[in-house]
Amino acid sequence: MKKKLITISDLAHKLKLLDKKTGKPQTHTLRFWEKKFSQIRPTKLDGGRRLYSIKQVEIIELINYLLKDRRLSIENAKIILKKNINNLDDYHLSSVKVDYIKKNLKDKSLKILNKINKYKFNGKKNSY
Repeated sequence: MKKKLITISDLAHKLKLLDKKTGKPQTHTLRFWEKKFSQIRPTKLDGGRRLYSIKQVEIIELINYLLKDRRLSIENAKIILKKNINNLDDYHLSSVKVDYIKKNLKDKSLKILNKINKYKFNGKKNSY
């Protein structure tokens, strides 16, 4: 069974880490996060090319959410990651978990809805 790996550039696009003027991916942000968060360990190929596993992408998406959406500091994001996001007892921290799960569910639901609408309205006319 093959593991799906994603390049650093593709991951930056997925997270919308793009330069506003040029539209180029801001891969330096991901490389910086690698230094700050011990949970991020991409596979490095010859020449330093980075590939991220699905598990790594999930962790980075959470980090992106905590830093960009929740506007937490790097230190506070580290605390949440070290406490294992699935076993949080603290009310404040578990509210972060709930918000993150809601955001992910909403994003995935919108993608599914868009696909349904695309298939529903592409090419076939209603014959009412």
